[in-house]
Amino acid sequence: MSDEATILPAKPSRRAPADRRPASVTVVDVARLAGVSAITVSRALNTPEQVSPGTLERVREAVRQTGYVPNLLAGGLRSNKSRLVAAVVPTIAGPVFMETIQALTEALAEKGYQLILGQSGYTDSREDALLDALIGRRPDGIVLTGILHSPQGRRRLIASGIPVVETWDLSDDPIDMLVGFSHEEIGAAVCRFLHGRGRRRPVLLSGDDARARRRNAGFVKAARELGMDWDAHHGVPTRLVPAPTTLASGRSGTSALLQAHPGFDAVFCSSDLLALGVLTEAQARGLAVPRDFAVMGFGDQHYAAALHPALTTVRIDGNAMGRTAARFIVERAEGRAVEERIVDIGFSMVERDSA
Repeated sequence: MSDEATILPAKPSRRAPADRRPASVTVVDVARLAGVSAITVSRALNTPEQVSPGTLERVREAVRQTGYVPNLLAGGLRSNKSRLVAAVVPTIAGPVFMETIQALTEALAEKGYQLILGQSGYTDSREDALLDALIGRRPDGIVLTGILHSPQGRRRLIASGIPVVETWDLSDDPIDMLVGFSHEEIGAAVCRFLHGRGRRRPVLLSGDDARARRRNAGFVKAARELGMDWDAHHGVPTRLVPAPTTLASGRSGTSALLQAHPGFDAVFCSSDLLALGVLTEAQARGLAVPRDFAVMGFGDQHYAAALHPALTTVRIDGNAMGRTAARFIVERAEGRAVEERIVDIGFSMVERDSA
């Protein structure tokens, strides 16, 4: 017997390599389990009215058992449709855009489209990067918040040929289609509203974003015409806080206004959340609203009527805006012309105890 060791071949490992993944379920797997052809599975998923009820149920049961998800990209390449619509909002931290997004989601779903949501922040650079990513994926439509985009972003949207709806603003020169309202008119209307209720020394507490600034400009212009620019140095004193606005910035902004401009008798806030901060700070200081000063918000959020005192505010019909934007996108995506490309949904004053 030899003293040399016998070297046996190593047994293959029973463990799969770390990077090996199970094969994905395909339409062929679903067809095999359902006992039908792959084309029948495709019909059952895409045009179920063309398949008998019994076959349709077998296919759906096979889909449930396998967890199969159709490759929408492949179908989109064949039909040149993704059935996806992208919406871009500055922030999801505040509720002001949520009614529009909810209505947009529901109206698109009714027509077989799904919504994907992007958060751009309040700077052009972030919106441009997000738009590049969205345009490259070729959704069937893009819904934007506002009309103020960088020149580069505007050029890319126009060049893409993708249907675009701008919302929450108004312009005579939209990229494509638009549904919104005039921020300048809101500012002027709020100023006239306060003037009509005997207020003569207003101040503004506002986010520093462009849309809020335009509401401020409308307010200041109307105040000048009505003789309400009461501060010798500032006309209508304005305190800007970072957007998105918060209850905390409402409290700190109120404190700053009380210190720098005592004697004001009305505050117009660029959001209901800021107005909630004003009411909170006033209560903490023992000030009474509207006895010591009136408070007005913007957005008519769900809590506005439940505050004490109930908040006077500006109501925007976000539901109508979202559904109109969805209709525009679907009509264009399906090859139909949109006759009225610009829709002004307007706004309304909701008068409550705070003013």
